[in-house]
This record gives sequence, structure tokens and C-alpha cells, in this order.
Amino acid sequence: MNTMTLWHLTGWEFAALAFAALLVGFSKTAVSGANTVSLAVFAAVRPARASTGVLLPILIAGDVIAVLVYRRHAHWPTLWRLFPAVAVGVVVGTVFLMWADDTIVRTSIGAILLLMTAITVVRRRKAAAEDEPPPVTTRAGRVKARSYGVLGGFTTMVANAGGPVMSLYLLSAGFRKLGFLGTSAFFFLIVNVAKVPFSAGLGLIDADSLLLDAALVLFVVPGALLGKWAVDRINQRLFEQIVIVATVVGALQLLLR
Repeated sequence: MNTMTLWHLTGWEFAALAFAALLVGFSKTAVSGANTVSLAVFAAVRPARASTGVLLPILIAGDVIAVLVYRRHAHWPTLWRLFPAVAVGVVVGTVFLMWADDTIVRTSIGAILLLMTAITVVRRRKAAAEDEPPPVTTRAGRVKARSYGVLGGFTTMVANAGGPVMSLYLLSAGFRKLGFLGTSAFFFLIVNVAKVPFSAGLGLIDADSLLLDAALVLFVVPGALLGKWAVDRINQRLFEQIVIVATVVGALQLLLR
């Protein structure tokens, strides 16, 4: 069985998935890095590979809400710089999924997230010392955008874990809170919709998984409303710290399972 079905879940398993769906909504309108916790919950209830097919439509529902809330704050030049590299990463991730098992997927993503977090923290400290983030229009900035783009496309394809990678990139590029949320909202709506044919082709999305999605997507909306309420009460420094901590926690969950 490649996909997850509603009929094979216990009450506790459905409750765990419902909580993860609520957290998806929260992460889309508040703290993107929190998405890795949802990923870990889905992967704990069912095999990591199968869980990605159910999680993808739920993520898209959260993306639609985030776009409606933060559409005026998107920075499109950044998005256009990222998309070509992301497309390469998605293709590489699809090939990777053709042979990788659950253990390899979890270990790879966890290790990548920890590495990228360490790099981001070091770069942010250096930028703070210089009192200015490195501009993304320089050659180094373009190389960084391409690197994060490929990595984001790869991680979002193999485990729906591109959120932390893009969070780290947007933080390192000096985005403020609303610009961060608006840009990431459009980014993930476009990328996640583009992933649907690949996931369906791999057998990760079918009628059974979509039925489970229909039951779980109801929990995304209250999570998104909670996130919108919370983000207005979080200052920029705390926001950045929460994103980084959530990324580290999600990465450790993937590595230690």
C-alpha cells in the first residue's frame, strides 16, 4: 500500500493527524519552521514515504489561506530568482524517491536541515556584526539563492520539508516578518501545486489518500486563524528565533526516529 487511508486509522492516529493538520495552518500564517513537526507526526503514524502524499493537499490548503492573508507582502523578484533552481531540486527529489527508503529520506532531510541551520546562524551573526545582510543581487547572493532553491525543491519533494530551508533563506536575506510570510506563501502554493503530478505519478496520491485529506483539511482553517492571531503579537527577533528553533526540533525528530 503506497498511500494512507481513512479506514485503517485508529482514533488516536486520526487525532494525531488532525493536530498535525491544525499545525499546518498555524505554520502557514505564523511560523513556517513548525511545519516539520507536522511532517514528523504524519511520518510517525504511517511510513514517511506514504505520508507525503496525504500531507501535500493539506499543505496546499494552508498555502491558499496564507496567500489570501499575506498576498500584498510577497516579494516577486525573490520568487523569480528561486523558481528555476527549485524546479531542478524537485526533479532530483523525484528521482531520489524512486529508490530511497524511509530511513534514507528521514536521515537525509534531518542532516540537511541541521547543516543549513548552522550555516544560517553563522551568516546572521556575521551580517549583524556588519549591520547589513548581504544583498541578494550580488554574485554571492545569486549563488546562495540557487543553492537554497535546489535544496528547497529537493527537500519539499522528498518529504514536504522545504519550509525550513526556505525559512532559513528568507531570514538570511534579511526579510522582515510580513515580507517573509507573504513571499513564502506564494512560493509554497506554486511549488506544492506543481508537485502534485509528480506525487501522483509515484503512487503517493490516490482516491483513498484524498478522502483522508477531505477529513483532515477542516482542521487547517482554525490553525491558520490561530497563527494569524499569534503573528501579530510576536516581535521580529522572537519570530526569527522561533523559526530557527522549530527547524532544529524538526530536524532532530527526523534523525532520531
